[in-house]
Amino acid sequence: MKETENVFLIGPMGAGKTTVGRLLARDLGLMFLDSDHEIEKAVNASISWIFDMEGEAGFRRRETRMIARLTERQEILLATGGGAVLDPGNRDLLKDRGIVVYLYVSLEAQLSRKLKDENRPLLRTGDREQRIRELYEARHPIYCELADIRVEAKRKYPHLVSRAVKRELSRYRTGSAAAG
Repeated sequence: MKETENVFLIGPMGAGKTTVGRLLARDLGLMFLDSDHEIEKAVNASISWIFDMEGEAGFRRRETRMIARLTERQEILLATGGGAVLDPGNRDLLKDRGIVVYLYVSLEAQLSRKLKDENRPLLRTGDREQRIRELYEARHPIYCELADIRVEAKRKYPHLVSRAVKRELSRYRTGSAAAG
């Protein structure tokens, strides 16, 4: 078991990492941070603008630097962007510096939550449904492998998901939870 008090939320867009993260951080007495929001503050621009100007590769470089910086802190709850786990260095930092919680939602739930979302740069494509499917197939195995804890986030109410994560964290810290 890890000694750190850091908690890192991973999962796809639409899993509720930011909403659940805020509630959970308050309940656990941790400082809440969101890597995407921190990038936006640092650049003074939106994620969409960064994607437009620098492409996904430019955004991912910024994301990697931000995750390295944020995970150095102590007693934080960090909500990561859905694609943060694509970089092996990010995965190593998350695994080494905190407890990684995968907020899992099914592909069907992602489709119902994000199919009409026009604010996500990775969904600016002709076939959003196909793109969500591709992202799920590419990322779900990585989320599963990286996670210390996996919590179903299909519930409609974020406070119930937060409560479930808190319960699983307690089990994990006492050694009675199974990984991923």
